[in-house]
Amino acid sequence: MKFSLEDVKQFGNIELLAKQMVEGFITGLHKSPYHGFSVEFAEHRLYNNGESTRHIDWKLYAKTDRLYTKRFEEETNLRCQIVIDQSSSMYYPAESFGKMRFSVMASAALTYLLHKQRDAVGLHTFSDKLEIETQVKSSAAHIHKLFLTYSDLLNKPKSEKRTNVSQILNQLAQKVHRRSLVVIFSDMFDNQSNEDELMAALQHLKHKKHEVLLFHVSDHKTEFNFEFDNRPYEFIDAESKEKIRLNPAGIKTQFRQQMDQKHHDLYLKCAKLKIDLIEADINEGFDQILKAYLIKRGKMR
Repeated sequence: MKFSLEDVKQFGNIELLAKQMVEGFITGLHKSPYHGFSVEFAEHRLYNNGESTRHIDWKLYAKTDRLYTKRFEEETNLRCQIVIDQSSSMYYPAESFGKMRFSVMASAALTYLLHKQRDAVGLHTFSDKLEIETQVKSSAAHIHKLFLTYSDLLNKPKSEKRTNVSQILNQLAQKVHRRSLVVIFSDMFDNQSNEDELMAALQHLKHKKHEVLLFHVSDHKTEFNFEFDNRPYEFIDAESKEKIRLNPAGIKTQFRQQMDQKHHDLYLKCAKLKIDLIEADINEGFDQILKAYLIKRGKMR
């Protein structure tokens, strides 16, 4: 499913849109992803006025003439850390909602799905430092605050900030003490030329017993296929501000070969660490994100 900022206005807020995205995805699956994520009955307790009537045991009410609710014990207790790259390059392409807004909406959809599965979720954003840090909780109040944060991020103007993915991932490995699923949204345009440092940081997360789902966010049409009109352009690095003038047609073949090789190398290195690397093209909508999460979730059961 794709979206625009007009969709957010139509639905009123980002939480309603996330719900629409997830429920539309579930309908398309023809099989509920919640299957297998059930909860087991634990005990009864007296119903208190003002509580939701959702879990009232009506059969027991018919026998006793008293209202009891069922309490449940969760089979799963996933803790998920969502991590969003907030550096300048994530705001490309400038004329659309860009990689940043795509990542925010994808995170909102995942948050809604995690909450429905009774799992705990937290949020971190970063540039060359950690920007936002929240606790990892499953309460309705906490989830509501996350959606407010997503809404702020969705409407936030571009920030002129560089990134340091490897440093941030090392910090997260130290901060996240309990075993978690770490879901990262980044275009992986790190300042550091040494990819070994990035892989060492990812390995640090794995060493801490975390599962990692890395979404490599891109505008595939231009950033991989280099599809531009046959005329001179001035390209500006979103983070370093370095400029270069050229005709894309002159280097298109070489550029695509280099990008394909870079992605292939990154994929192999992640596979060696048992990290799921998923290409997230911002032009392909959000089903790709939800499907990748459910596959990863199934492997963790």
